Amino acid sequence: MPDSSQKPPLLSVLIPCYNERSTVGELLRHVLEVPIEKEIIVIDDKSSDGSAGVVAALAKQHPEIRHVFQPVNMGKGAAIRRGIAEAVGDLVLIQDADLEYDPNEYPKLIQPIVDGHADVVFGSRFEGYPRRVMLYWHRLGNNLLTFLSNCTTNLDLTDMETCYKVFRREVIQSINLKSNRFGIEPEITAKVARRGYRIFEVPISYYGRDYWEGKKINWKDGFSAIWTIFRYGLFDDPSNEPKTYKTLRRRGSLKRYNKWIWERVAPYVGQRVLEVGAGSGTMTRFLYGRELIVATDKETPYIDRLRNAFRRRPGMIVDRLDLDRDDAVELASHEFDTILCINVLEHTTDDAAALRRAYQLLMPGGRIIIFVPAGKDLFGTLDRGIGHQRRYERDELISLLQAAGFEVEETVYQNRAAKLAWRLNSKLFNRNALPAAQSKIFDRLVPLLKALDGARPKSGLSLIAIGKKPSLGNEAAVSVEANASASPSVVRSPLPAS
Repeated sequence: MPDSSQKPPLLSVLIPCYNERSTVGELLRHVLEVPIEKEIIVIDDKSSDGSAGVVAALAKQHPEIRHVFQPVNMGKGAAIRRGIAEAVGDLVLIQDADLEYDPNEYPKLIQPIVDGHADVVFGSRFEGYPRRVMLYWHRLGNNLLTFLSNCTTNLDLTDMETCYKVFRREVIQSINLKSNRFGIEPEITAKVARRGYRIFEVPISYYGRDYWEGKKINWKDGFSAIWTIFRYGLFDDPSNEPKTYKTLRRRGSLKRYNKWIWERVAPYVGQRVLEVGAGSGTMTRFLYGRELIVATDKETPYIDRLRNAFRRRPGMIVDRLDLDRDDAVELASHEFDTILCINVLEHTTDDAAALRRAYQLLMPGGRIIIFVPAGKDLFGTLDRGIGHQRRYERDELISLLQAAGFEVEETVYQNRAAKLAWRLNSKLFNRNALPAAQSKIFDRLVPLLKALDGARPKSGLSLIAIGKKPSLGNEAAVSVEANASASPSVVRSPLPAS
């Protein structure tokens, strides 16, 4: 149930407007009458019929109306993108400047998001009443576009082309949209589907208009929409995701390899776990069932994916965390006994400072589990392509952990045989990502790679380190030990053989 004591959300209503003088004034009056706290952003797309004057007159009377102008006529999609950038409300709703949609339905459109059930809401013209009977070919065209969109996104929408779409602001502002015209509808749909956002449909009334009344969409826009559906529904848009997305998605499909990593680190994982850089949740799934799991990331797309994947799972929390920021230590109240840091430290700006913050997050006696790329001589185009700042030598990693205050319980290499393939791809072929075929072959060869590694390989593509925060009373002694000149390469109790 929503908390009635919370302040009602601010709604940003985006109204793209191009030559709608006959309707925009009346539409704005209807929007103003809706009893919801709101800002109204009218994006004038270089109208030439006097629409701007109508809006300007109303904006003088009503401060909640913001009137912004496009420098040239760029299309509905470009106007919506401008409005999204301008929005400051908690929720963002798209409203056409005509009178086809009824603003009185805002409350039911935003309710699934307010209740915490949805991230995105579509208003369906075909599920609600009353509605003006549409022209047959328009209805057929809408059905075809929705069908094709559903085929590529695996959604079950009834009205993809609807104008009424509502979003949590951070959702829509985190998506990189490109369409300038009516292709904005299938592009939005494809990209929110790829992110795994929770999408609800709400029946709405519809009062369609004909071309003589000012309707602008035509058959050319239908073909453009089909192109957009296939472009964004079937293929990733790299500009819409963090740089690490392609790598994480591919890594998530390596089931044998991920299980191999888990087998190595599982004996050291406690019951109250902080996972740093959880990404799409590949390792998070291995943690399920523990007393507390706090899965974190610093990128909004990953945080949203994690929340949608693990929502309603007992003992699981998703939060934002960046070990390069001082406010990272705010999560210490969870009293973690384990920090899982898989493929994270090499991405930090200052790894020494990141480890010091991790130390503050742990309870005395707790452990940090570090998994990083090994071998500085292997650093090359593959590392740069996936955002690695560095690779590590064993002694260097031990020194970093000790300098942060940890007792180093264990360090061990993993995946010795793959070093040659990495070197060839990164140094000889100058690739910035491993080919998909190689990744699949590698995953199938994991049983052989494990056998070649044995219990304690002398080198490897990756390096695992286990650091322990001293128990109360032992921290002073450990501080002295960390500053001692003893060799950092002392081997402690070995990891169990997989």
